[in-house]
Amino acid sequence: QVQLVESGGGLVQPGGSLRLSCVASGLDFNSHTIGWFRQAPGKEREGNSCMSSRDGSTYFAESVRGRFTISRDNAKMTVYLQMNSVRPEDTAVYYCAAKYGSVCSFRRSSQDYWGQGIQVTVSS
Repeated sequence: QVQLVESGGGLVQPGGSLRLSCVASGLDFNSHTIGWFRQAPGKEREGNSCMSSRDGSTYFAESVRGRFTISRDNAKMTVYLQMNSVRPEDTAVYYCAAKYGSVCSFRRSSQDYWGQGIQVTVSS
C-alpha cells in the first residue's frame, strides 16, 4: 500500500519560511519523481515544484521560482519543500505527488499517487 504523508504545514507570517516534508512508503522511491502541488480555495490544483529522480534536476512554477527549493533524501524516502519569502497568495493546501519515472510533470493526470494534503496559511 502506497502512502505519501505530508507534514510541516501551519500558519506563517508574510516574508517568513516554512519547510514541508513528504514521507513515502510502499513504493520504489528511487523510481518515482516526487512533486509538490497546491490548491487554493476556488482554484484548481497546480504543480509548483518537482525534482527528477534520475539526476536531481529541479523545476519550479514561475510563481514560486527563486523562493521555494525542493530536495529529497532517498535513504529516508522523504522529499522536502523549503518555502522562503512566503506571500499571502501562497496560502493553499499543499500536496505531494509521486509519478513513476524520472521526468517531472506538473500535470495532475500524470501523477500516480497523492498525499492527503496539508494546510499552509500565510497571514499576519
